[in-house]
Amino acid sequence: MGVIIYRIFSIQSTIFAKHKRQITGFRYPSLPAKRIIMKKELLNLLCEKSFQYTKKPTFKLASGKMSSFYVNCKPVTLSPRGMYLIGHLMFDAISDMKIKGVGGLTFGADPIAMAISFVSEIKKKPIKAFSIRKNQKDHGIIKWIEGDLTDGDSVAIVEDVVTTGGSTIKAIERARIEGLKVKRIIVLIDRQEGGIAAIKDLVPDVVSLITRDELMAVYNVSDNT
Repeated sequence: MGVIIYRIFSIQSTIFAKHKRQITGFRYPSLPAKRIIMKKELLNLLCEKSFQYTKKPTFKLASGKMSSFYVNCKPVTLSPRGMYLIGHLMFDAISDMKIKGVGGLTFGADPIAMAISFVSEIKKKPIKAFSIRKNQKDHGIIKWIEGDLTDGDSVAIVEDVVTTGGSTIKAIERARIEGLKVKRIIVLIDRQEGGIAAIKDLVPDVVSLITRDELMAVYNVSDNT
């Protein structure tokens, strides 16, 4: 058992180091040992609860395409431990910024934004969470965004999974309609299917916490034990 755990941690560390060097806009300092351990735990949790793989493409994506990879982050982002890990790791990705809010398109981004906001208060650098509607509110005050933000506030957009980047682009566009200044995009999982490049056309500063390659590395080790 100890050998298996060592192999998983070793592969994850190698993939993480390579991934970190490739990220454009990755400005925050190298993760301390505690954060590396937290990321490894998060990878294992995602592989256990949120990630599936088949050699033959069997999973239909929102775009209509078939894929060998299936990712549903909600069992993790809505779990106590998942929120703890994600909140701390993704707060690190914006801790160098002077922003008023963090949020994204409902529903995938909501628990992530809330986790980050909670951690920000603990760290004495409070950042408000907000949610971007899929359908514009059609009564009362007509708006796209729910949260305590004002025109001109700087924000970061968060996303649970990026494939083509479509939902993130919608979030960026709607945030800008409401007068918010989108400074950075933080992605929990990049499926590495071109979405990040599309997002960078609108917001060049994009940080991905975990890639599909990292998930596959852990999945393959677990599957072979």
